Amino acid sequence: MDSINVSELVERLGSDEDAVRKMAAFKLQSSIGDPSFADVFILEGGLSKLRYLVLNATGNTLAYSLTSFSRLLEVDKGWDFVNQDLIGRVVELVVTHPLVNILRGAMSILVCIVSRPYAAPNRNTEPDNFGFRALKPAIAAHPQFLEMLVSRLSSADHALCTNALQLINSLMREAITNDSEDEWPKFIRRMHSLGVIEAVYELMQSTALQDLSQPLLEFQALMKVLLRKWRDLPVDLEKPEHRRALKIIHAASNPEKSLTPVEDGDERPKKKHNPEKWRRLGFETEAPTWEFEEVGYLGMMDLINYVKKNEDLFQKQLLEQSTKPGERRCPIARASLAVTAILLGHFDVEKADVDDAKYNLAFESKNNIDKVFKPVLLQWSVLHTAGLQAFFRLWQTTNAETDDFGKIFDLVSILLEAVLSGTTRTKQVQEVESEIAGYELSRLRQLQMELLEMTYEETWGQHLGQIKDELSHEALQFVKEQRIRCLIAGAWFPNTIKAEAEPNGLVSHTKPFRYVKLSHNRRYLHYSDFETRTDTDPALDILPQKVDVTTVSSVTSNVIASHAASASTSSSTSTLKTSQHRAPSTTTKITIHGHLPSSRSNTSSPSHATHSRDNSITHKPHNRKHLHHHQKEATLLVLHPQTQTLASEWLDGLLMLLNQQPITNETNKLTNMIRDFGLKIRLLNVRFDEMGVGGPGMVEVPEMPGREGVDDEFWYDDFGG
Repeated sequence: MDSINVSELVERLGSDEDAVRKMAAFKLQSSIGDPSFADVFILEGGLSKLRYLVLNATGNTLAYSLTSFSRLLEVDKGWDFVNQDLIGRVVELVVTHPLVNILRGAMSILVCIVSRPYAAPNRNTEPDNFGFRALKPAIAAHPQFLEMLVSRLSSADHALCTNALQLINSLMREAITNDSEDEWPKFIRRMHSLGVIEAVYELMQSTALQDLSQPLLEFQALMKVLLRKWRDLPVDLEKPEHRRALKIIHAASNPEKSLTPVEDGDERPKKKHNPEKWRRLGFETEAPTWEFEEVGYLGMMDLINYVKKNEDLFQKQLLEQSTKPGERRCPIARASLAVTAILLGHFDVEKADVDDAKYNLAFESKNNIDKVFKPVLLQWSVLHTAGLQAFFRLWQTTNAETDDFGKIFDLVSILLEAVLSGTTRTKQVQEVESEIAGYELSRLRQLQMELLEMTYEETWGQHLGQIKDELSHEALQFVKEQRIRCLIAGAWFPNTIKAEAEPNGLVSHTKPFRYVKLSHNRRYLHYSDFETRTDTDPALDILPQKVDVTTVSSVTSNVIASHAASASTSSSTSTLKTSQHRAPSTTTKITIHGHLPSSRSNTSSPSHATHSRDNSITHKPHNRKHLHHHQKEATLLVLHPQTQTLASEWLDGLLMLLNQQPITNETNKLTNMIRDFGLKIRLLNVRFDEMGVGGPGMVEVPEMPGREGVDDEFWYDDFGG
C-alpha cells in the first residue's frame, strides 16, 4: 500500500482510456487482498468503479477486474455491491465467454457468493445476495449454466478446473445444508445426470492430483455427507416418489399376471392379489417399508439401480430361486440392503463431515496423500452391484439357508473389506469388479480365520500367547516322535549310479536299492544294499551294517529348508550343513557324517568303528569331546529320498533324533497345524461364565434351551450354574 497511491489508482479506474483502466485493474488485483488496502480503497470510492468495470469492461480489463472483485470478497469486503445485476453478469460470462482468464475470475466470484452462508453464517447481509438461492434467478435465465460448469472440469487449465470444482462443491454443500427436502434431491440428481461424478472420478485418477487436491478431497467428503443424508432419509410410502420406487422394483421382477374369474355384472376381470408379492423379491414380510430403516432411502436407490441396470439378470435370479425350497432361496432384496450397509460401514459414512478435506490435508504429507483419495467411492453403484452379485454367488456356493444369512453377510463384509482396502487411487473400477467376482471361497475362509485369530489376540492376547507357547512345545514333541517313528518304520532308498566310497576308503560295487531302519532303542541305524526291492521290509537281523547314532556329528543335505525355520533355529547350524555354495542337485541327497578314530579310519569297517566308538562313549561319556578331537570325520551313510515327503521325514527325523530343530517346510507346517488345531480345541472349552458374559458391555447369557424332544441320553450344560 505504501508504494501505490490509492487515490490515483481509483482515479485511473474511472479513466476514459481503456489502456489506463487496464493497467490500474492489473495493479489492483495484486494489492486488494490486503484488508487494510481494501478499506482505504473502499473509502476512496473505488468499489463503485470496480463494479462498473465488472459489468461493462471487456478483454483483459474485465479479467483483472473480476479477479480484483473476487479477492475483495475473499477478505469479506464489498458485499454491499453484490446484487442480481452483478450475479447475472457473472453467470452469463461463465456460460458464454470462452477466455480462460475471464472464466477463472467469474467462477471465483460465484464461489464466494455461494460459500458466504457457509463461511460466515451470521453476517447481516441481504439474504438474496448470497448462497445458492442468489444464483437461482440467473441460472433460470441461463439453463445451460450447470452443464457448462461441469464441462469446465475437463479443461486442460488446472486453475480453471480448480475454480469450477470449487464452485460445484459450494453449490452442492449449500444445497445439502440449506435446501428443503424437496429441493436438494432434485439438484443432486441434476448434477449427477450431467456427469459430474464421472468427471471428478477421472480427475482423481489423473496426474493433476496435487494441483486439485483441496477441491477433490472436499468433493469426496461431500459425497460421504450426501450418502449419509440419503441414508437418513426414511422410506415413506406417503410420498409419491417412494411409492413409485417400490412399484419400479416390483415391475422389474416380471410378476405373474393372474386374474380372477369374471362375475355377473363385472365389466372386466379383476387382478388377483399375490400373497407373496414382496417376499418373492427377498423381503421378509409383505410390508417392506420397515426393512429400509437401517439404510434409508439410499438402500431403495441402490436396489432400484440394480434392478434397472440388470433387469434380465434380476428376473433370471428370481426365477432360479422360485424353483428352490423357501429356506434355500437367496433373499435378493435383503441382500441388496445388506451390501449397502456394508459399504456404508467400510467408507465410514457415519462420521462424514464437510470439513474432512481440510483435516486430511492438514495431517497427510504429500508422500501419503494418495492414501487419502478414494475414487472408488464415486463408483458406489458399481461397488453395490459387484457386492450383491458376490453375495448371491457365495449363497449358492455354500448352499446357504435362510438362517445362514448372517454368515453370508460376514463373508461379504470380509470380501469387500479385503478388496477395497487394497485398492489404490489409480486402480480402475473394472479391476475392482473382477477381483470381487474372482475371490475364491477358500481364500475368504482363510482370511476369516485370520481375522478371528486377530480378534482373539486383541481380547486374550497375553493368555493366548502363553497357550501358544505351550502348544508349540507339545506339537514339536509330537512331530518329533512321529518323524522318529518314520525312521523306526524304515524306508527304501535307491542307490546312485556311481559307486560310493566307503569310510574305509575302498570303493564297493553299488546295488540298486538300500534299506535303512532305526533300531527300536533308537541307538543304531541299520542298513543294507539289495539287488531287488522285496515285497516285505527286511527285519533288523538281516541288516548287517549299522551306524551308531552317538557317533553322528552332522547331517548335510540339499533338501530345501524352510527360511523361517532356518533363520530362527541357529542352534541347528552345527548339525545341518546345507551346501549353499554348490549348484542345485537334480537328486535329493542326505549325507550322514560321523567321527571315526584316526588309527582305524582306513582299516575298519563302519560297523566295527561305530561299535567300538559306542563302547568308549558308553563307559567314558565325559571323554567324548576329547575323543572326537582325535577322530577323523567321515561319511557314514548316504540316502537318496525320491519324494519331498520322504526327504522331510528322514532329514528332520535325523535332526530331531540328535535333539536339533526341524528345518524343512513340511515339518514346520505340520507343527503349526497341530498347534493351531490344539488352540481351537482349547477355545471350544471356553465357557460363557469364564468370558464374563453378562458383565458391562458384554452380551447376555444365552437362554437355556428346553428339554422338549430330548431323551435321557442327552443333556445340556447349565453354563456353570
